[in-house]
Amino acid sequence: MSLEDELLKQRLSRIREIEALGYRPYGSRYDFTHTVPQILSDYGPKTAEELLPEVRVRVAGRLMAVRHMGKAGFAHLQQNGERLQFYVKKDAVGERDFQLFKMLDIGDIVGVEGYLFRTRTGELSIHAEKLEFLSKTLLSMPEKWHGLEDVEVRYRQRYLDLIANPDVRKVFVTRARIVSSLRRQLEAKGFIEVETPMMQPLYGGAAARPFVTHHNTLDIDLYLRIAPELYLKRLVVGGLERVFEINRNFRNEGLSKNHNPEFTMLEFYQAYTDYQGLMDFTAELLAQAAIDANGTTTVEYEGHTLDFSRFERYTMREAVVHFWEGDGKPTLEDVANPEWLFAHSSKGTPGEALTELFETHAEKKLFQPCFVYDYPVETSPLSKQKPGDPALVDRFEVFAAGMEIGNAFTELNDPQEQRRRFEMQLAMRERGDEEAHQMDEDYVRALAYGMPPAGGEGIGIDRLVMILTNSRSIRDVILFPLLRPEGPIELIGLMRELEKL
Repeated sequence: MSLEDELLKQRLSRIREIEALGYRPYGSRYDFTHTVPQILSDYGPKTAEELLPEVRVRVAGRLMAVRHMGKAGFAHLQQNGERLQFYVKKDAVGERDFQLFKMLDIGDIVGVEGYLFRTRTGELSIHAEKLEFLSKTLLSMPEKWHGLEDVEVRYRQRYLDLIANPDVRKVFVTRARIVSSLRRQLEAKGFIEVETPMMQPLYGGAAARPFVTHHNTLDIDLYLRIAPELYLKRLVVGGLERVFEINRNFRNEGLSKNHNPEFTMLEFYQAYTDYQGLMDFTAELLAQAAIDANGTTTVEYEGHTLDFSRFERYTMREAVVHFWEGDGKPTLEDVANPEWLFAHSSKGTPGEALTELFETHAEKKLFQPCFVYDYPVETSPLSKQKPGDPALVDRFEVFAAGMEIGNAFTELNDPQEQRRRFEMQLAMRERGDEEAHQMDEDYVRALAYGMPPAGGEGIGIDRLVMILTNSRSIRDVILFPLLRPEGPIELIGLMRELEKL
């Protein structure tokens, strides 16, 4: 039997010992008076004299350290990512509770009742008068000093990652603040939150490969949504002039530090504005989200300081010229010339060639928050054409830390032009582009009832959280990222065998 197997056997045996003392090994309701963070915040600054008369507390948490000293001992309780020491003395808690204290393992969950005091070294602690057993841990916690470092284990067993690495918990608390900030700002501007279908008979709103599923009763294939865009714009047609959805999208694509097949987006649509209006609003929205996440508009990301109070602005053509490296630096006239574009790209149209050159020469260098606007019509089938230049559309993308974090445009609300754009996409599909849009006839019909001039935008929540928490991988900001199945878990079989003993 391995060391871990022996440990499991010992802890299963310990359950019987705890039951013999009259405790339930998996506890029951425990009404606490304070949380550990509350105590540290409210009483951490107080001196020993200021803790008199007695401040009585009842707290619960996970045991993270224990030190026995004859008829007394110290232990640390962790709750909500913070730790508080408690002191147990046999004379104070009684024989039964002291025997329980001696049986506790690191990771057990307990309740402690007593009063606050400061030790000789000045550490704020609870002088325990009563213990309650709340839940037994059967497996050992990660090694004390190094925490949980194995990346595969951290992502697969996020529960253990959250216990062992308090900084991980802070990332997800910050994520919640960011989402709350975005929702609060939109509601303050008169937007209403809605829900649209996750299973759709046609997929659209983005260039991506979908996941396919099947509905047995209707005997039809459905697609997990790649974007909620076309449904949200139907609502604008229906008179919901400011709508948003914080939504889960699914794209059947590869895994990388910036991509997970299931991800979270904020999408919002506003009638009677355009992409320029959304550009200004987005600058406000992201600056406030940074403040709500970290207390400031400046953030550190991979050794760089990003300032969300300042957004640089480039047209796509300007970005290619500005960031071009090496010989043959182009001019704006060059990147507007189809012959020059075809000489530097193998793509089939000038717009596709311009997009490829932008992605090759500029995208990864857009570290400071910025907007890139005026995109080619070929890559923007749902955007309104730019007045005076039918090769471009009124669209922008938001970049920071070399990543796209948002996409917005003046919405195309001409049903005839939308039909032609869908037909253009169908031609691209016939040439082998599996990510081109499908023809959505009902959406064209909705536009035929009249959609007001509008702007719409999608912001990638996961990538935004990556930047605002200085996280290097999208897996660090998704609680349960997609992983390959790990196969049978040996623990289950071992527990069956030990149960027979």
